[in-house]
Amino acid sequence: MIISRRELLQSFGATAIWSVASSTLGFADPVWHNVEEWGLEGKGWLDTERFYDRFPARAKSMVPDNVWNLSRQSAGMYVRFRTDSPNIKLRMDLLSSSLALPHMPATGVSGFDLYARMGSKKWQWVKQAMPTAQHVEGDLANGIAPGLRDYVGYLPLYNGVTKLEIGVDAGAKFEPMAPDKRKPIVFYGTSICQGACASRPGIAYTSIVGRMFDEPVINLGFSGNGRMDSGVVDLLAELDPSIYIIDCLPNMSAAMVKERTEPLVQKLRSARPNTPILLVEDRTFGQAPLYPNMLRDHAARRAELSGAFDRLRSAGVSGMHYLKGDRLLGTDSEGTTDGSHPNDLGMMRFAEVLKPAILSARR
Repeated sequence: MIISRRELLQSFGATAIWSVASSTLGFADPVWHNVEEWGLEGKGWLDTERFYDRFPARAKSMVPDNVWNLSRQSAGMYVRFRTDSPNIKLRMDLLSSSLALPHMPATGVSGFDLYARMGSKKWQWVKQAMPTAQHVEGDLANGIAPGLRDYVGYLPLYNGVTKLEIGVDAGAKFEPMAPDKRKPIVFYGTSICQGACASRPGIAYTSIVGRMFDEPVINLGFSGNGRMDSGVVDLLAELDPSIYIIDCLPNMSAAMVKERTEPLVQKLRSARPNTPILLVEDRTFGQAPLYPNMLRDHAARRAELSGAFDRLRSAGVSGMHYLKGDRLLGTDSEGTTDGSHPNDLGMMRFAEVLKPAILSARR
């Protein structure tokens, strides 16, 4: 009987091995480094209940239950390190056994996504994990070109992490890179902000923006939520970002937009008098030109957001900026997975539209 490498490894308890190279069965064991030893970027608070949570433990009594549960998912978090190892491996334990969604693959929901820096600016995609179980293990790079370089690895968008380790060859250099202390770009929004439906964590528009500006980002997107809840706004005000980007309209009615936008801006402006605030309209549904009710809903929400923006400016609130939503995903109807959530093309378009808006807001 012939036994495959996968079967051989699984017989020893190595589950969810998405790719097995010859080095996996070699003689030298990798040296493993636990990410908790040096820390994550994309994490706004250190006083979390679990290391890989997005909100502090006290948020449990401040925000809706659904938002708290979603804050246990690691969307937008990432780890940096430097190595010259030609082989890089991953060991990751996931919080949930639900690895994929009907409209979003396991690579985005539960995967780990690795990029390498090429030269002084460009980030080159390397590989993603393809989870098949809660324990994820395998190669992220195998026989990569020689050289010491920086890496960034993005954590799952719609799952949580309980343990994460990076493995490199014995004798290779490995330098943990501490979280960037510069002021982050802070995003607050809905499932789109959280990352649905990117095929990989690095393709979420927040991740793309982070690489575009080479700056730290914090992703506070919450699927089915992002409704300018007062408790979440209080937490946002604790942060000290370079800019707040508020992308909440997709899950709000026009009445909610009217009621909650001005208190949100006033709270943030009171806490951070000089931090730019960018209000973003909802993206246009891909099929909206065929559905008058969708167009009416878009128009109603946007009218209330625009009205709140004008009232705040008339009241003397400074540092506010506004981004229209009609071109966020393009105009050819090809930028979504399901009409609502961006596919990879839509995510890239979203980031490209955000870039000049951020530059303008921070001038």
